[in-house]
Amino acid sequence: MRDLSQYRPNVGVVLFNGTGNVWLGRRANTPGPYNWQFPQGGIDDGEDIAAAALRELEEETGVHSVTRLGRTDGWLTYDFPADHQGAKQMRGWKGQRQVWFALRFDGADSEVNLTGHGHPEFDAWRWGYLEEAPELVVPFKRAAYESVVEAFLPFAARQPTTSA
Repeated sequence: MRDLSQYRPNVGVVLFNGTGNVWLGRRANTPGPYNWQFPQGGIDDGEDIAAAALRELEEETGVHSVTRLGRTDGWLTYDFPADHQGAKQMRGWKGQRQVWFALRFDGADSEVNLTGHGHPEFDAWRWGYLEEAPELVVPFKRAAYESVVEAFLPFAARQPTTSA
């Protein structure tokens, strides 16, 4: 069992539109191909987890018109790779522990504002399929994203299959 005290407390948000597609953001200043992800961020000391999810979503995307659909049970974790140079690892964290929230976007696309809080996390965004997210995110987060897909699949539009 992992010692969760070694993992930075974090929240993630999967934002679904009315047709079941999900919001995907391209990380600013991050070369591809694994530079797309869902909004996520740290939980402040003493902050309610659900409030942290709403705060992070608004800070990173500008979105505030939402309805809660669900959340994951317990913590999902991932380790930072040994060669990862992120600021969180430099502060002594082994990785991140996350609670994820599924939220329905009740606003218009024009509500999205990637530059509303100073330094943008994302430089582009699009609607996509929940099932494609694990292949778009950096590999060290992939297992966590696969767990999120499994948890939130009931809310999602199904990705079309291609026939050969």
